[in-house]
Amino acid sequence: MANITAAMVKDLREKTGAGMMDCKNALGETDGDIEAAIDWLRKKGLAKAAKKAGRVAAEGLVAIELREGTTAGMVEVNSETDFVARNEQFQSFVSTSAKLVLDSDGTVDGLNAASYPGATGTVGEKLQELIATIGENMTLRRTAKVSVAKGVVASYMHGAVAEGLGKIGVLVALESEGANTDELATLGRQIAMHIAATNPVAVDASGIDAATVERESAILRDKNAGKPDHVMQKIVESGLKSYYKEVTLLEQSFVHDTSKSVAQVLEEAKGKVGGPIKIGGFVRYALGEGIEKEESDFAAEVAAQAGVKA
Repeated sequence: MANITAAMVKDLREKTGAGMMDCKNALGETDGDIEAAIDWLRKKGLAKAAKKAGRVAAEGLVAIELREGTTAGMVEVNSETDFVARNEQFQSFVSTSAKLVLDSDGTVDGLNAASYPGATGTVGEKLQELIATIGENMTLRRTAKVSVAKGVVASYMHGAVAEGLGKIGVLVALESEGANTDELATLGRQIAMHIAATNPVAVDASGIDAATVERESAILRDKNAGKPDHVMQKIVESGLKSYYKEVTLLEQSFVHDTSKSVAQVLEEAKGKVGGPIKIGGFVRYALGEGIEKEESDFAAEVAAQAGVKA
């Protein structure tokens, strides 16, 4: 058997764009023959999938899976077009991935390495197979796992296209010793809907990173340049309080009753639940957020393919 060197793997990766382990396996299967290894990868669909990896994938689906009301997993899997998001194979993959998050460490790497049910390979390998079959670039972008020891993990899916699949997914952990978990679950769903609508950046002010607070403070100081120091201090403090009311969950006006803050709603609900309620954390995934989408002129593309000017 040929000695597979790092240089050979690197060369094959550059020629095909396939993953390192796939290249190593291909060379092993072909006794180090580069050309045969390229053919091996093409037959497996891995080289074809790699060629698509440069395309922007900003569509797709978010999926949520709950377990016993105390643990939940969420994933975002992207595709190039919304058409693929309606594909049954793709939907099945995204749903299954969310289930597998429950037994993983909650990271993308952990999920990619997990065994895919009914297949001989991993989640990552199953995704490469889908890319080759469907013909679009797809990415397992992010994963989250949320759990509580006492209380509930509630969820909400906005723009649902099927059970647990949609465009905006939210998980929120409500910690409580209260015995009325049904009441807690109902409240949790309302708060999850609130989070979907308002997109808070943290539970409270302590969860906002120092750099963000300093940036907001600097903006306030610039807007009020020339004011005396003691006046400036009050302006910054007041401005930050207003900022926190806008972006922190507990201080936001509750979307279901804007006369109350979320913190007030939690305080009022403890009697029905049977104990104090604390929000242990939340995760909100909006499909494609932060991905720079390519702008294209569809008419020009069609005209170009037809060999005429648009």
